[in-house]
Amino acid sequence: MLRKFIPDQFVLLLFGTLVVAWLLPVPHDAVPVAQGISFAGIFFLFFLHGLRLPRREVARAVMGWQLQAMMLAFTFVLMPILGLGIASVAGHFLPVALASGLLYAAILPSTVQSAVSYASLGRGNIAASVIGSALSNLSGIFATPLLFALLLGSASGVVIGGDIVIKIITMLLLPFILGQAVQHWLGGWALRQKKLLTLCDRAVILLAVYVAFGAAVTSGSLEVISLASLMLLILFAALFLGIAFAFAWATGRIFDLPRADRISLLFTGAHKSIAIGAPMAALLFSPKIAGLMILPTILYHQLQLIASAPLAKRLAASGEDVI
Repeated sequence: MLRKFIPDQFVLLLFGTLVVAWLLPVPHDAVPVAQGISFAGIFFLFFLHGLRLPRREVARAVMGWQLQAMMLAFTFVLMPILGLGIASVAGHFLPVALASGLLYAAILPSTVQSAVSYASLGRGNIAASVIGSALSNLSGIFATPLLFALLLGSASGVVIGGDIVIKIITMLLLPFILGQAVQHWLGGWALRQKKLLTLCDRAVILLAVYVAFGAAVTSGSLEVISLASLMLLILFAALFLGIAFAFAWATGRIFDLPRADRISLLFTGAHKSIAIGAPMAALLFSPKIAGLMILPTILYHQLQLIASAPLAKRLAASGEDVI
């Protein structure tokens, strides 16, 4: 019964991490050490991204530029616009950091694994989903910080200065390039160790979430979250997800995309990546507010996994529009 509503166990692991961080937060004196360990994990995570993304997929993405351009435009143009609207309304009911966190979720790239899995389950264009989500993540290394500076920088009190730019280059871009560089020698090994490296991916994400949320608990910044605020945040995250799905499907119809391409756009466009969101939040935000800023992304990520399973099954079972 639980698998019907929560098909991905990672959802439970994320919730469990939040509970552990709340009950056993990072001690104040240990925050710098915990951040250092988290940063090392983030470097390794993006090295694995570079190691496992075949160069030929990047080349194929360029060849199918019309659909890929539409996916990127939806992810980094339309979704931020929708996020601005949701965040502006939510700002009347939620603390500023939580409302800003909704906008932060909106500017993140797509997921890879879940977008492809649900597109496959819904009988979408699997190849387009693989390439589109990979290209989204690659573009997100640059696009998300730029959108953050444009839409969130002054409002959140964080400025994209030289130190953050250096962090992004050294912690995200450099390891990705290194992974691509050694792909010829280690790519085969990475394919054979897929399960092990997936566990490493998830461990790094959970560590980044624990450090960010635990440091926020230690600093006292989470005291602004009441039960009412949490319920409202879940409501706004669910509303945002529903609007994103509806707009993605409508966009595919407006441009008269084949049904399989519409399904791929639906999941690749509306999904947001905690794998990018949590590590990048650790680089962009201070420990005091990082936990607050990523909480909306965590909730959105959970909701997208829960909602996508039945949606994909309905798409696969019916040739009619279900949105």
